[in-house]
Amino acid sequence: MDAASTTAAIVDSMDYKVKELLKEVHIDQTPAVTKLVNDTVSAIKKSIKKISDDDLQVTSELAPGFVRDIGADKVEFKFKKPNSIKIGGSYSINCAVKPDMNVDLFVRLPKECFHEKDYLNHRYHAKRFLYLCVIKKHLESSRKFDKVEWSVLQNEARKPLLVVYPAVKLVEAPGLFVRIIPTATSLFNISKLNLKRNNVRAFNQGGVPQATPKYNTSILEDMLLEDNAEFVKKTLCRWKELGEALMLLKIWARQRSSIYAHDCLNGYLVSILLSYLVSLDKINNSMKAVQILRIALDFIATSKLWNRGLYFPPQGQRKVSKEEMTHYKESFPVVLCDPSTQVNLAFRMTSAGFLELQDEAASTLKCLEKCTDGGFEEIFLTKIDYPAKYDYCARLNLNGHTEVHSSGFCLDDECWRLYEQKVHSLLCQGLGDRVKFIRITWRNTPSECNIENGLSILDREPLLVGISVSSLEKAFSLVDIGPNAENKEESLRFRKFWGEKAELRRFKDGTIAESTVWESEQWERHLILKRIIEHVLLRHLSLSRGNIVQIVDQLDFSLLHGTKDPVSFSGNLLEAFEGLSKRLRLIEDIPLKISSVQALNSAFRFTVRLPSRTSSTGF
Repeated sequence: MDAASTTAAIVDSMDYKVKELLKEVHIDQTPAVTKLVNDTVSAIKKSIKKISDDDLQVTSELAPGFVRDIGADKVEFKFKKPNSIKIGGSYSINCAVKPDMNVDLFVRLPKECFHEKDYLNHRYHAKRFLYLCVIKKHLESSRKFDKVEWSVLQNEARKPLLVVYPAVKLVEAPGLFVRIIPTATSLFNISKLNLKRNNVRAFNQGGVPQATPKYNTSILEDMLLEDNAEFVKKTLCRWKELGEALMLLKIWARQRSSIYAHDCLNGYLVSILLSYLVSLDKINNSMKAVQILRIALDFIATSKLWNRGLYFPPQGQRKVSKEEMTHYKESFPVVLCDPSTQVNLAFRMTSAGFLELQDEAASTLKCLEKCTDGGFEEIFLTKIDYPAKYDYCARLNLNGHTEVHSSGFCLDDECWRLYEQKVHSLLCQGLGDRVKFIRITWRNTPSECNIENGLSILDREPLLVGISVSSLEKAFSLVDIGPNAENKEESLRFRKFWGEKAELRRFKDGTIAESTVWESEQWERHLILKRIIEHVLLRHLSLSRGNIVQIVDQLDFSLLHGTKDPVSFSGNLLEAFEGLSKRLRLIEDIPLKISSVQALNSAFRFTVRLPSRTSSTGF
């Protein structure tokens, strides 16, 4: 079989496997599933319709802890029924993917419940939550629902939503639930929420108000949610393969838990990205789902458009100015604007999250090109969670640490997101070129969380740290060289950061510089990063060693030979190898000079099985 025939066979095989995969994961809208969804939505509408809004006055007493922690003021309104209730999200475009058996239900908040300046000081977020509290109370009294729980939108605690589980269960759709998501269409003047404005008065430096771009975008997201969902629906329903590509990208991302997170990618962003590629004519209706997948991954991994931000071509919409582009890039590390160019939908994405997303996309493209079977199993069926993704993993248990929210739970950004940034910055400075990626994620919104009583409950979940090393040589280096002694300012900063670990040393080339030294036995060098992480976090954060759990050395005991390390038994072997290598390189009377000698046996990797001390047979 020639190369062309082989390639065609691989493509055909891949297409077949993809079709079978989509059949398995796609939530098929059978008559039974459709009836269950329609009945559940109808029951929700009826329950909301029964709420008497004649004299129902809603105050912060309904959820005092949440209102207090979010820092809202003047929170009081007379309840009015929603302006509209309609299905949105993946289910509405028939692209929902198992195991997320969820149906998004957009509930439009009535303008009568809000004042024109409720975009200030978290009043909108407080009223949004209190409005849901009223709905939750009435839904819980209905027998149509098994349970009603709190969740949040993309791990943003100030934007809760309701999760409703129907009492009726289906074999075709086990665990199906409805997410009630408030929308705020036309509630406020959009110009009052531009990136340069300060809308949280407590957020200032020395009495000078600071811009609140994330806070403003959080409100704008709700205001434009329905329009953007409708735009995505019209785009992705153009042809079947586009929806299939969306499902494939969801499967791909979910298998990589580090990128399918609040600070990186989600199904909504994937659908917006595909819509953007359609608007650029990079995708057309002659392409198959796998081709669209490849184009999307290549765009994520290599496109230079990310540098300026992604903006839909103006089609009857206003064109974004260069000044606005500058403000977007100054406010957010990643920009993916909606079609109206009014809101950056990627405002939660971090630089670290985006770099990992690009790296994963590039790795997947290589897999598509190099794997003999197209890489189907590696791309869609292989779960890459934290332990599989990273060389070092750590967990910070921060429950009860008031330092996390010492300046308030929510200002421009939430305290948990700010703490993620703080830990990331400290570890980047401490680990330097030893590492390739550092990922900090605090998924602090568990199911069944009762946030009416306040937001401190969200501290209970651990903060996760994932680290990929740049190379073993750099990661296991015993010395970190800092600034030259003549650079007084840099030296002072270095000593302030490292404390007692900093010392002035003279190196072989005569340089005198600040440095840190991590003396370690050869077999313990994999613990150097652990020691650096502990030193940095204990020095700069209010933590104890018990708060830091690192997945590094838990199995080291199994490598010991008696009470000694395994490397000590290889000393003579290594010396002999070095001697032989030197002699071989010195041989001159051969046609080709030997430039290097490489050890291949497992003994040189310290993975050879040591003989047991309790058995003469070695078993």
